[in-house]
Amino acid sequence: MTKFTDLNLNPKVLKAVVEAGYETPTPIQAGAIPPALEGKDVLGIAQTGTGKTASFTLPLITQLARGRARARMPRSLVLCPTRELAAQVAENFDTYAKYVKLTKALLIGGVSFKEQDLLIDKGVDVLIATPGRLLDHFERGKLILNDVKVMVVDEADRMLDMGFIPDIERIFGLTPFTRQTLFFSATMAPEIERITNTFLSAPERIEVARQATTSETIEQGVVMFKASRRDREGAEKRKVLRAIIDGEGERCTNAIVFCNRKVDVDIVAKSLKKYGYDAAPIHGDLDQSQRTRTLDGFREGSLRFLVASDVAARGLDVPSVSHVFNFDVPSHAEDYVHRIGRTGRAGRDGKAVMICVPKDEKNLDDIEALVQREIPRLANPLQSETRAEAPAAEVEANTDEKPKRTRSRSRKKDDVDAPKTQEQPAAETATAEEKPKRSRGRRGSGSKDAGSDKPDRGGNKVVGLGDHTPEFIGLSFKERSAG
Repeated sequence: MTKFTDLNLNPKVLKAVVEAGYETPTPIQAGAIPPALEGKDVLGIAQTGTGKTASFTLPLITQLARGRARARMPRSLVLCPTRELAAQVAENFDTYAKYVKLTKALLIGGVSFKEQDLLIDKGVDVLIATPGRLLDHFERGKLILNDVKVMVVDEADRMLDMGFIPDIERIFGLTPFTRQTLFFSATMAPEIERITNTFLSAPERIEVARQATTSETIEQGVVMFKASRRDREGAEKRKVLRAIIDGEGERCTNAIVFCNRKVDVDIVAKSLKKYGYDAAPIHGDLDQSQRTRTLDGFREGSLRFLVASDVAARGLDVPSVSHVFNFDVPSHAEDYVHRIGRTGRAGRDGKAVMICVPKDEKNLDDIEALVQREIPRLANPLQSETRAEAPAAEVEANTDEKPKRTRSRSRKKDDVDAPKTQEQPAAETATAEEKPKRSRGRRGSGSKDAGSDKPDRGGNKVVGLGDHTPEFIGLSFKERSAG
């Protein structure tokens, strides 16, 4: 079995690796480090969570141990798609280079240009950056890339998804043609293949797993869910999520909940907090300081649920994530591989559960085609609760409210559909006799008792005039009855 002591690393680098608790390299590390130390271009293809970061960090530090950087001219360049991944690479560099006198600078958004300019002006051995911020410094005349000896592109397929490929091609053109290139990706889309053919020279290809495979240590499942009404889908879907979490119980020590849209990240995080779950959001629109605090809390264990967009699908090095919940089915099948790769890392067991609504079934088919396996269907926990509560529902059906509504409807139906009895013609005759009498009454009578019936002096009943019937009206009825 290969060990780090067999890889010809710098003794000071090897000492830091041993102190970090590592003895045996992962397959991607064992395959990529030797050719990288020989100065060859490397094309590494491996799923997330397999140790790609150390695959280029360790040989990079070993090669840069000799030499010195000049002002504004970094000796190496590491490109990452997100701030979080860049920060993780910087942490790895600090861990493995603590016995080697090398300098670094981290160029990411959310940090002032002034602080970053000061570091660059002193000269750095390793420049770790996102493409956009790197080009911003270059266009301001603060950065010269003519002395880059090693260039690393990490998570290239994510760069493609985020639209960074034109920036990557431009940066390649700004660096020397003689540079060494270390290129890492989890999948090899046609566009990625084109870039490697253009900018890499006879690369050593290391592929430790079939493209877009998921780890065997991750238990996967999908809950097929259909809302009762379209306008209730969001609320009912969040209820399903809470039921799934409750069903995992104590096994769910911490989890990442992925949403497709930033607005849904905020809504789901707020909903979980409302119902007593320790949750916080993270996405690209948040301040860098807030994103850093949230990630630190999740890593340290003070935060149980991290609700994230795909900005967190890459580069989160939290070894002990027990669960991943996909609140939405990813729009791109490759994102599913990276999302669930946040759990089951370093040989640990993990579980990934996804909620699929009817409109997302096509995306689910794409995912199953990519990973070349059918994701097991899980029972909807809310439907199970509904079946268990069915007897109680029957009891509730006999409460006072529902029978009242039922009786009122039955009366209306009886009035229309019931056969007429012998009493009904008499009632209709009386009603017909009353109507002409009401029509004789004078409209607009202001008496508050105008609805009462009062007999006149002759015994005739005067309808609708109340207790204040004028005397002449009584006389007129008396004369008519006498005649």
